[in-house]
Amino acid sequence: MSHPPVLAVGLMSGTSMDGVDAALIETDGERVAWTGPALTLPYDPAFREELRAILGQDPLIRPPAGGLVERLTARHAEAVSVLLAAAGRAPADISVIGFHGHTVLHRPDLGVTRQIGDAAQLALETGIDVVCDLRVEDVRRGGEGAPLVPVYHRALAAGLERPLAVLNLGGVGNVTWISGADDLLAFDTGPGNALLDDWMLACTGLAMDRDGALAAGGTVDEMLLKQLMRNDFFDKSPPKSLDRRDFGIEAVAGLSAANGAATLAAFTVHAAARAASFFPRPAKRWLVTGGGRRNPVIMRGLRNLLRLPVDPVEAVGWDGDALEAQAFAFLAVRSQRGLPITFPGTTGVSEPLTGGRTCRAAEAA
Repeated sequence: MSHPPVLAVGLMSGTSMDGVDAALIETDGERVAWTGPALTLPYDPAFREELRAILGQDPLIRPPAGGLVERLTARHAEAVSVLLAAAGRAPADISVIGFHGHTVLHRPDLGVTRQIGDAAQLALETGIDVVCDLRVEDVRRGGEGAPLVPVYHRALAAGLERPLAVLNLGGVGNVTWISGADDLLAFDTGPGNALLDDWMLACTGLAMDRDGALAAGGTVDEMLLKQLMRNDFFDKSPPKSLDRRDFGIEAVAGLSAANGAATLAAFTVHAAARAASFFPRPAKRWLVTGGGRRNPVIMRGLRNLLRLPVDPVEAVGWDGDALEAQAFAFLAVRSQRGLPITFPGTTGVSEPLTGGRTCRAAEAA
């Protein structure tokens, strides 16, 4: 029995330190009928540092102090309010919010994935039902719990030439390989923007290497790059996923700011290109989403290594700034309808698996 499409809001902060991404879509959980407005509500520098300070901590053992979870949730609620105002929609128009929360610890090898944020508070403040904890059941059942977005990539890719690779360069990089309707392979590739962002903050006090300007003026330390690529992770067959802190900037600490940026950008590129060796068949094209698509040094490096068309997702009409938030709206609808959100080829779970927990706005009131 088919379901009518509904309006859903997706919220994503993930491993990024940038802010809250919010997006509105209309979907039945299988197809995307419409993509609406999207926005990013940036974190101020002080709040960003509060989040950075708790990375790697288990909030169930050591709860964040200073009302951090409540303030983080309030920022998500504000993002929903601003988004709905921009769309001319009321909370009553929205069926569900897909709430990722902020990842502070991801160790699926230990059966642990932790995202902070209070779904009940969010449901109360917005007046909309909230689906949260979308990674938890997958990890509990032995999966990697990541990446979650591939099933949305597949929905968007209907009609595109395949095999297709969709590379997401957020804090951590991940790739989705899409072939037939049922062929879906996805896994983390290595660092996305996290190392370059951390390096920029340490060297310049800036949050990112805007337009790849610093990396473009530097020289890659080829010996150091080879050492970075010797990590066992890159030879491990998928499924595989990473915590944001699995790689650090210590290895490039002796380089100049520009050479460090160039080397870290090259590390992201080589890690992503290495992922292609695990594809059952070569992709005919790579589409890049996430902040990394805005870095010309990274995009040029990918084209040089892959020798294939490599384009930002906007080339096929997608919105790379909104895509992950859109995906969590899509996943929330799938969760409510009992459809699978993770698969053996994406997280290594033994069978297609649904997930998520719903906090009802009426119950939160």
